Amino acid sequence: MSGTFLSGMRTLARGAREEPRLFGTAIVGSAVYGAGTAATGWLVGRVTDRVVVPAVTGSGSVGTAEVWLAGGALMAVTVVTVAGILVRRIWAGMVAFALQARYRRLLARRYLDLPLAWHHAHPAGRLLATAGSDVEATWQAMFVLPFALGVVVLIAVAGVAMAAADPVLAAVALLVLPALLAANVVYQRRMSPRVTRVQQLRGEVSTTAHESFEGALVVKTLGLGEEEVQRFAADADRLREANVAAGRTRGGFEPVIDALPSLGTLAVLVVGTFRAASGAVGVGDLVQIAYLLGLLAFPVRSFGWVLSELPRTVAGDARVQAVLREGATTPWGERSLPAGEGAGPLAVAADGIGYRHPVPAADPLDERADVPEQFVRRGEPRAPRREPVPALAGVTLDVAAGSTVAVVGGTGAGKSTLAGLLVRLVDPTSGTVLLDGVDVRELADGQVAGVAALVPQSTFVFDDTVRGNIALGLDADDVPAGRRVDDDDIWEALRLARADGFIAALPGGLDELVGERGSTLSGGQRQRLALARALVRKPRLLVLDDATSALDPTVERAVLDGLAASGTGTTVVVVAYRPATIALADEVVHLERGRVVDRGPAAEVAARDAGYRDLVTAYARAARERADEAQHGTGMA
Repeated sequence: MSGTFLSGMRTLARGAREEPRLFGTAIVGSAVYGAGTAATGWLVGRVTDRVVVPAVTGSGSVGTAEVWLAGGALMAVTVVTVAGILVRRIWAGMVAFALQARYRRLLARRYLDLPLAWHHAHPAGRLLATAGSDVEATWQAMFVLPFALGVVVLIAVAGVAMAAADPVLAAVALLVLPALLAANVVYQRRMSPRVTRVQQLRGEVSTTAHESFEGALVVKTLGLGEEEVQRFAADADRLREANVAAGRTRGGFEPVIDALPSLGTLAVLVVGTFRAASGAVGVGDLVQIAYLLGLLAFPVRSFGWVLSELPRTVAGDARVQAVLREGATTPWGERSLPAGEGAGPLAVAADGIGYRHPVPAADPLDERADVPEQFVRRGEPRAPRREPVPALAGVTLDVAAGSTVAVVGGTGAGKSTLAGLLVRLVDPTSGTVLLDGVDVRELADGQVAGVAALVPQSTFVFDDTVRGNIALGLDADDVPAGRRVDDDDIWEALRLARADGFIAALPGGLDELVGERGSTLSGGQRQRLALARALVRKPRLLVLDDATSALDPTVERAVLDGLAASGTGTTVVVVAYRPATIALADEVVHLERGRVVDRGPAAEVAARDAGYRDLVTAYARAARERADEAQHGTGMA
């Protein structure tokens, strides 16, 4: 408990330092609320002695002016107290939301700064959860913390007022506070693991739902709808059971916490009656103490609320800080390369490059000693630590400026990894990648993206217009004049990608919305749109990672012929399978198990490399076999 408490309070103190004005205003409002509440109790005692008792017993005359004065004083204090409550609640919410927004921005910036290899080792679902629920959990206690600090003022002022009225009754009344605090501590200890379990299961339910929705096509085509419903229902049932367990704990403790102030008030009234009868204390003082004690019941529970949120604060902050403190970065140099039209094609070289895929990273909560035990999942089998998986080993490659090179290999040969290395999506674990003789790690940030473009095999299209998808980032006001594009540039890129025809046929043309992930377009249309997005940037190096796989051979040939005849001054590296695509290349590189097996003109490699020959003739061979089978079947018939 002490470790969790200290860690949580350090996190909340950091938040207070980062938003001092908002937090300070919330504290002032809470202090006004505490002082006003205590002042109300003192006024009730005075009004009882000077107005109520004389009016009821007839022991003195009470004028209308005195009644109005008493009512006005109570009204004034009440208005001030309500104002303090409003300031406390509004500004406490502003603190919490400001901190959530601040850390979500920090995480978004950090996610973009971290290299792609780091992202490969961290599931996207966990990263989204960190930016969402973990940030929210970290600062949830900020909604209640100013209230709890204001209660300290209330207790201090109320204690002084009680002691001034009657030390004996004050001592009887204040005995309730330790009991309330003890009950809150026990409640927090019992509730924390249950609340934590609820939060974990909420994440699992969200993950299952997200997978089912994202994989709707797979679920429907395989007829797995009922299985997915049952999987979701099982997660939902576990969440229900966890919520019920938390509700039972809450239901057991809340009546105790509610009853303690009432018992304390009863004790004050019993003892106070005897003391009032003996003349040791006035009726007003007795009413004041009983009233103040009743007022303390609800605010004191705020300590329990803060305590119950601290474990979530610690767990959420652990995941957030694990990202923000991540040491992995993409180092950039200061060198630059000419970009844009007229700069000429790039010469590309890979000098003994190797790459190993990173292994999935563990949850940071599992590796922190100061995180509460209940936040670390127990009893679940954990996969053993694996070594990084090698993808490329000692690949050396020279691509002459303006040439077209086809990279050919079987599944898992390392083709996509090589494509990513050439445009510095990741850095090699050994060797260097050179663009015009310059190590890509020596180039300044943005230089590689300015001279090279990659069209990946998995095409991503934004839920935007055609224009917005192609001119992505190049049509803003702050883009340098040499990089900004207009509609003429977009149509030229579409023509080269053989996409101008179907775009012109769309009702909105360039202004047509293509839907989420390009849902209104076919696979081939999305690929051509992505190709146009790369071409509009006039790259000096164009890397096509199987980027025409969804095109029919006729369209693919037209696209590649158009690129070859365009005279755009671009070096092209294409991951290819089809003989028609390979035939357009000046040179072929055959990869196998992460190594270059052979390279050279397609005909020469085919003559001496049996593995390459098998790959490129597989389609034709399969077609011949099917034709032979069909003919044989007809003859048998």
